[in-house]
Amino acid sequence: MQVFTRIVELGSFTGAAGALNLPRATVTHAIKQLEARLGVRLLQRTTRSVSATLDGDAYYRRCVRLLADLEETESVFTEASLKPKGKLRVDMQATLAHEIVLPELAAFCERYPELDLDIGFGDRTVDMVREGFDCVLRAGTPKDSTMVARRLADMAQVTCASSAYLDRHGEPRTLEDLKDHWAVNYTLAATGRAWPFEFVIDGARREIEMKGRISVSNADAYFSCCVAGMGLVQVPRYHAVRAIANGTVREVLKNCPLPTMPVSAMYPHHRQLSPRVRVFVDWLAGLFGQWDAGAAGGGGVG
Repeated sequence: MQVFTRIVELGSFTGAAGALNLPRATVTHAIKQLEARLGVRLLQRTTRSVSATLDGDAYYRRCVRLLADLEETESVFTEASLKPKGKLRVDMQATLAHEIVLPELAAFCERYPELDLDIGFGDRTVDMVREGFDCVLRAGTPKDSTMVARRLADMAQVTCASSAYLDRHGEPRTLEDLKDHWAVNYTLAATGRAWPFEFVIDGARREIEMKGRISVSNADAYFSCCVAGMGLVQVPRYHAVRAIANGTVREVLKNCPLPTMPVSAMYPHHRQLSPRVRVFVDWLAGLFGQWDAGAAGGGGVG
């Protein structure tokens, strides 16, 4: 069952063999025996990929549940004696990493010396199973129902612009003033649509479409354009706190609050949480707690 599920998840006999540390011939033989024993074809093979047939998909879903139950049962007896060890593959947005995670990561590594971290950075949607990530860290509302999303914090956000931009164009005092201002547009890679400015007025969300001369799809580039004087932006406070402190950037419309930005750690729904993922997610929860807008004193350090 384990061989079969890994092939379906990775879409490859070779990938499954590597993940399970088995010869490819052993993996191929195991599937032939399984299909012969069940009397059905489980996998559809092409020159480029492998996918489950209708029978294979039904069998895969049953296997996932059974393997998860088995892993959970074994963990009851072994977890107490297990120390987190091995490689932990994580993907996170670069801004979250640079501003919050990486400055504190040495303490985590010192606490768990048998864990090796492999961290990817980006804003794109990743296929955790096919790309081999154990968990991902993302800002924004989770949309993938196949993932477990553990909310780490609700981050305060700010509307801001560079001091140079505000010196040239003036500071907006009301939402109506925004029609006379430029914004840096943040576009969604999946749709190409520019993300509108959002505010919470009398308990209800209000969206405002902003005009802009430049659109970007990367959080670091988005804020860099702001610092360069290309327009207003809305970002989590942690992203702007240093620039605001040194005067490069100024917060505007302080009387017009923004909705908070959730930050979540996500991992596959069908897998039992391993000790290495659990300790990392627990550590992240403590780390992000100081930035939680709903916590006493939350919203940032500095």
